[in-house]
Amino acid sequence: MKKLQNTYYVFGITLVATIGGLLFGYDTAVISGAEKSIQAYLINSLGLSTWIHGATTSSALVGCIIGGAISGLFASKIGRKKSLMLAALLFFISALGSGYPEFLFFNEGDVSIELLITFNLYRIIGGIGVGMASAICPMYIGEIAPAHMRGRLVSLNQFAIIFGMLVVYFVNWGIADGQEIEWINTIGWRRMFLSEAIPAGLFGFLLFLVPETPRYLSLVNKDEDALRVLSKINGKEIAGQILSEIKNTIEHHSAKIFSYGTTVILIGILLSVFQQFVGINVALYYAPRIFESMGVAKDASMMQTVVMGLVNVVFTVIAILTVDKWGRKPLLMVGSIGMAVGMFAISVLSYFEIIGIGTLVFIIVYTASFMMSWGPICWVLISEIFPNKVRGRAVAIAVAAQWTANFIISSTYPSMMEFSGAFTYGFYGVMSVLSLVFVWKMVPETKGKTLEEMEHLWGKK
Repeated sequence: MKKLQNTYYVFGITLVATIGGLLFGYDTAVISGAEKSIQAYLINSLGLSTWIHGATTSSALVGCIIGGAISGLFASKIGRKKSLMLAALLFFISALGSGYPEFLFFNEGDVSIELLITFNLYRIIGGIGVGMASAICPMYIGEIAPAHMRGRLVSLNQFAIIFGMLVVYFVNWGIADGQEIEWINTIGWRRMFLSEAIPAGLFGFLLFLVPETPRYLSLVNKDEDALRVLSKINGKEIAGQILSEIKNTIEHHSAKIFSYGTTVILIGILLSVFQQFVGINVALYYAPRIFESMGVAKDASMMQTVVMGLVNVVFTVIAILTVDKWGRKPLLMVGSIGMAVGMFAISVLSYFEIIGIGTLVFIIVYTASFMMSWGPICWVLISEIFPNKVRGRAVAIAVAAQWTANFIISSTYPSMMEFSGAFTYGFYGVMSVLSLVFVWKMVPETKGKTLEEMEHLWGKK
């Protein structure tokens, strides 16, 4: 019965932390329903170029890179929990500011360059929250979770990201449904951004109810608090032993980022880069455009995007159920093979200009392979492979690399497609093959290992 109670306690803490993942998905996807109205209200009315529209649409990514880069500093200095509280505050400010950028300095309806800049600043603030949450949520869950269920619990964060995207699609649709385009372009887009304030406020409130991680508490010499949290999670019988292991790893190593060599840092960076260079965000962000470019009607392309969304959810659940049984490495390798098959097939179909159900099938093969492997498992590994003493800063480096790679792949897709669709999808296929070789040669299996056992793993390097 005690073990069941501990499981419920850990699961409850994890659910609170995954609201950060939900906001990650919500904030990055909310722009999809509002971008045409933003173009009409802020861009076209000022006579600005489509390049400015593109920069405005993707401005949050700038914040994501910043947030990822500074996440380690905040996680190490003020703790994992308070850092998440800061991210929740940034989400809340961004939601209100993006929805009503005129606040304090402008009059509603008076569109200007200054108003456009202010809107982008609010989006960047939200992006900083996304970057911080993307690093610290899996770190927090990884440090709270017992070793035997850490993979499943961290994978829930990826599920929350996808669920957040799905939620905001329905919210945007609900706001716009049945409304005149003029109303959407003046008022509707504001409500889309403002809606994020609800989950952001809930996240900030619930964080007061969860503990700081025992690893961080031990790092700042709050051993009694750490033991109390460990006892609730693992039971009093082994809490003392775990605390002793944590203290041992903290006391016997310096705090320099390369204390354990360059290999572990390099693996963290490459995990992040490959997760983006296989092209997943192209498939997610540009799905309707991909289907339309292949000759599918606009309404049908949106329906096929919904099908992809359902596939994403189903196969993420498969990863959650299997990551602690099959291990991280086998799932990543199987996923890489599936992604390579999907992308090379789409490349061939694009080269011969063959349009049909086969294209949809291989896009689903590709996305399903990603969602059962690199989608959640990359976050699991980033949250657990780094030793306690350097985890905060090492995760920050990996996540900053991930958002930078995201920006590179997303921004180069249109120009690559102008050059050659077959080349573009073939490139992502090659990246999938290289990700397979990387995992096979460099990534260790971490299933069932405590975070403290990672110290010994890299100590041998």
